[in-house]
Amino acid sequence: MKNEKLSMEELGRMSVEEYKLSQKTPVTVILDNVRSMNNIGSMFRTCDAFRIEKIFLCGITATPPNREINKTALGATESVDWQYAEDAVECIKSLKAKGYTVLSSEQTTDSIFLQDYSVKGQTPLALVFGNEVEGVQQEIIDLSDAVLEIPQFGTKHSFNVSVTCGIVLWELVKQLKFRSA
Repeated sequence: MKNEKLSMEELGRMSVEEYKLSQKTPVTVILDNVRSMNNIGSMFRTCDAFRIEKIFLCGITATPPNREINKTALGATESVDWQYAEDAVECIKSLKAKGYTVLSSEQTTDSIFLQDYSVKGQTPLALVFGNEVEGVQQEIIDLSDAVLEIPQFGTKHSFNVSVTCGIVLWELVKQLKFRSA
C-alpha cells in the first residue's frame, strides 16, 4: 500500500466558526514581552493546532491585526481567542485567583525537566513564555507553581521561544488528551 499525502479536504479541518464553538484544551498561554512578530504568529498557529483556550499578549508583545504576525499565524489570530494585558504579573495573579496552575518555561535552580512533570489533573493551566533574550521575569518565576525546562544537549542552551512553546504544549496536551482513564 502506498503512503500518500492527504489533501486539504481529506484532513477535515474545522472552520473558524466551528473552532470557536469547540471544546478547548484547558490551557492558556501567556507571552511576556515576546519581541518577534514571527514568533508570535507561530505561537498562535501552535495554539490553534492544540485548541488552546486563550493567549494573553503582555508587555511589548505585538497584537493582531499585524502583517508580520499574520505571515506565520496563517489565520490563527482569527480562531484563537486572545487578549492584551499590559502587565504579565497582574495577568498571572488574576489567573491564579481563578484557579489556574501557572507553569513557566525557563531554566532555574528548581526547574523540572519537562518529561518529569505530570499534570495530574491540576487544570486549568497557564503557561508562560518569556522574552527571546531575557526569558521569563523572576517575579513571574516566583509566582509560578512550577518551572519547566526542556533538556538540551548542545552548545546553545536555548530553543527559539516558538519552538519551546510547541514542545511544551505538545507534552502537556499529550498528557491531557491521551492519558489512560
